[in-house]
This record gives sequence, C-alpha cells and structure tokens, in this order.
Amino acid sequence: MTTPVPPTPATGYRPLVEATLPLLRDWLPRRRWFAGKGHPISAITPLAVTALPGPTGLARGTGTLLHLLLRVEQRQPGGGAPVVDVYQLLLGAHPDGPSGLHGADVPQDAVIGRITSGPHDGLVTYDAAYDPALTRRLLALLTSPQRLGPLRFSTLGGRLPAAAPGRVGTAEQSNTSIIYDAGAPAEAAILKLFRRVAPGLNPDLELSLALGRAGSSRIPAPLAWFEAELPDAPQEAPATLGVLTHFLREAEDGWELALRQIQLLDADPSRVGNFAAESFLLGRATADVHLALARSLPVTVLRRAEVESMAETMALRLDAACLAVPALGRHRDALRQVFRDLALAARGGLRLRAQRVHGDLHLGQVLRSARGWVLLDFEGEPAKTLDERRLPQPAVRDVAGILRSFDYAAAHARLADPAVAATWAARNREAFCAGYAATGAEDPTLDPVLLRAFETDKAVYEVVYEARHRPDWVSIPLAACARLATTTAHPAAVTPDTPTRQTPTEA
Repeated sequence: MTTPVPPTPATGYRPLVEATLPLLRDWLPRRRWFAGKGHPISAITPLAVTALPGPTGLARGTGTLLHLLLRVEQRQPGGGAPVVDVYQLLLGAHPDGPSGLHGADVPQDAVIGRITSGPHDGLVTYDAAYDPALTRRLLALLTSPQRLGPLRFSTLGGRLPAAAPGRVGTAEQSNTSIIYDAGAPAEAAILKLFRRVAPGLNPDLELSLALGRAGSSRIPAPLAWFEAELPDAPQEAPATLGVLTHFLREAEDGWELALRQIQLLDADPSRVGNFAAESFLLGRATADVHLALARSLPVTVLRRAEVESMAETMALRLDAACLAVPALGRHRDALRQVFRDLALAARGGLRLRAQRVHGDLHLGQVLRSARGWVLLDFEGEPAKTLDERRLPQPAVRDVAGILRSFDYAAAHARLADPAVAATWAARNREAFCAGYAATGAEDPTLDPVLLRAFETDKAVYEVVYEARHRPDWVSIPLAACARLATTTAHPAAVTPDTPTRQTPTEA
C-alpha cells in the first residue's frame, strides 16, 4: 500500500469522491437517517462537491472536509421507476483515519471505509459530522452571509460560538444535530443538519422564522441557516440544508423527563398524577405555538369534500400499512370504521379550520427549560414529501401526536402493574387537553370522532415506522390500534357550514 495522498485544491476532489462511492453503497443503508432501508442502491451520483476550508486551508494535519450532495437511486420490488433521493454528507478524509484527530472521538459506525486503490490508497473516509475540528469550519461559515460554490449561508445576527468545536447530539432522530457549546450559555448553538434534502423551504426553517418574527418564546431562537440550489432541479427553490438555533443547555428532554417520572411508579403508585401539572403546561405551550402560527401564516377551511378526502387518505394509509405489517390486518375493518365516522361527520356538516402545525409532535420534540416548555424540530413527518409537510392541517394533528406519546411512555416504561401505567397515560392526556383548552383554544376532547381519527392515523403511521426502524417497539402502536379499534365514538352534531374551532382563537 502506498502512502495515502490527501486531496488538495490543485489535484481536485473528484477522484476522492469517486473512490468513496463504492464504500457508500454499504455504509448508507445502515444509517439511522437513510430512508430507503431494505431496497438495494442501484446508483449514487455526486450532484455537488464543495470543499469547506479551515482557517489554515486543507492541510494534511487537519484533514479534508468536503460537502457532498448525493443523488441515490434504489430499485423497487417488481420493477418500475427507481426511487430517487438526495442526501447531504460531510465527508472527512485523513491518512491516519478519524481517531486522534484533534481529540476527536469518532464512533466506529461513522467510518465509511478505507480506500484501497488509486492515488488515495489507504486514505480513511468518514462522516465528518462527528469530527469537532471539521465541523468548526461549518460553523465559521454560518457566522456571516456568504456563498461558497452552490452553498449559500444566511444569518439573523446575534452572538454565535464561532470558535466552538461541534459534537453530535445523542438524541435519536432522522437527521443529525451538532452542538456547539464552548462558551457562555447565550452563545451555545445547535445545528440541525438535514440528511435527506429536497428543493424548497424546509418547514423547520420556515416555521422557526415565522415564530421568531412573532416573538414566540416557545421555540429556541433561530440564528442562521444554509441552503443550496440542487443541480438536477435548477428551476426549483433552494433546498434547506441546515438550521442553527440557540442551544438550551440546561433544558430537559420531554421524553426522558416523562420516563423518569413514570418509572418511579413501581415503587410508589400514588405518584401517578405527579407529571400532570407539567402536561397541563405543555398543553398551554402547544396552543401558544398554534396561536402564533395562525396569526403569522395563512389559515384555511376544509369543507366537506376535503374532509372526506382526508378520511379516505387515512383509510388508504391503513390499507398500505396492513400490507406492510400483516399483524395490523386483524384490526383493519374496525379501524376503517374510524375513518368512515370522520367522513360521516363531514357529510353532516363538519368543517375544519386548517393551519400550519408542527406535524410530528411528541415528547421527544419538546424541552422543559427554565422559561417553560419549548417545541423543537418543525420539520414534520420525514416520510412525507416537502409539499405534504407544508400543507395547512387541523391543529388536532399535533394534539393527537402528544397523546400518542403519553401512551408510548407508559408502554415503554414496562411497569410491573400495566394498569398503573395506563392510569398515568390517561391522567396526562386529560391534563394536556385541559392546558390546551385553557388558552382559549377548542378543547380537543369535545369532538371524539375527530380526535380518534387523528390518533388512529398516527398509530397506523407508528406501526409502519417501528416495523421498519425499531421492530422491538412495534408492539406499542399495535396495542394502541387494538384499543382504538374497540373504542366507540359517534359523530357529534355540527351545524352545516359552520367551522369547528380547530384553529385556536384567542380568548
């Protein structure tokens, strides 16, 4: 094996990228954020390759950092057109590999592989999101408006930790969060790096900016972002690649906070209501965000045909889920009735106000800070297209997401007495809805048909998600579907052509 030759601006970076592509065929499908699990990759094409220089350039001692936009094609069972996605990757390369680089502790699964031929024979490539020395370069670019090749960096001003090294957050998610926290709390920041990207404004950036303009205290303050026009979609809007926001260092993750509280119940079941006060405040925070979004962005009304179409779409998702996870099929007929009840309510006059919402709200998307609950990650459900995630929706979708999350926490805790866990979930569901209604928003429990439909749709989505990504968890949403299949609800009487208050209105 020859001595590895690091790429330089003079030699060009395409040979390094081309040598890395065969390694990516095996590495990409094992990533948490890769959408096409289970289907073979038929082609990987670099759409854009941009070197991100450090203060001293791309010297051998600091390693190479390339920003890649990769077009990935995957064959589908039965033939037909391949599925095409674009992924963002920070590619690190170094003769000695990532270990020991400026004290970097790069996990083994971040290593893409070692090149074994050509001028870069022996060079180790890896996901540079895990290399603090390299991600510092990305942060430096975000501190002022500028362009670098196809990349465009924008900032809202404010104090940024320009010299801070980055570390990847430990929360499980479909993207990658890099935390920059080496100074005063006011300067700590977190960069959400979108892995699967598409042309158009990502709702995480769009809604964060809207809420920031509205003066909302229910989100971490947005600071900067970067984007790029995709070479294979030159007429489309630029794709959002990453969003930098203030990092709430002392805040607690809602999921971990709930789990910690519920796990105390094995020792003392009398504490079953202890989290309810927090759930009430979380309900208020969720309604506050909905109010601010309704003031800042367009609101519409879904009439009979649109509500019926929504119910039919839910039913079709159920059918597809039953094919993907056969165990769900035993509840198909009963769950389809849930969606028929929603369509029947529409024929009886139900009209729904629709607005921009979070779209994928659960306890892992909220933080309890010193100033109260804040909501994170307004990207929406990753499996949906960007256009779908930017559509106005009934606010009850977010409510259903949190209610399902209480059910998840209760089931995941695996208490000795399942009845105690069920009581905990019920009390927190009730408290959340009460807090939501206390802002002047409509109490979501007043329309059980509507709430049951959205809870069911969410549970069906969870069944497919868990079957694909966390098979050990699939029993949780399957149990919820069994419960929802036996729950009775009847369409409420609604005055024809009178919208229900699914968009919160100020008291």
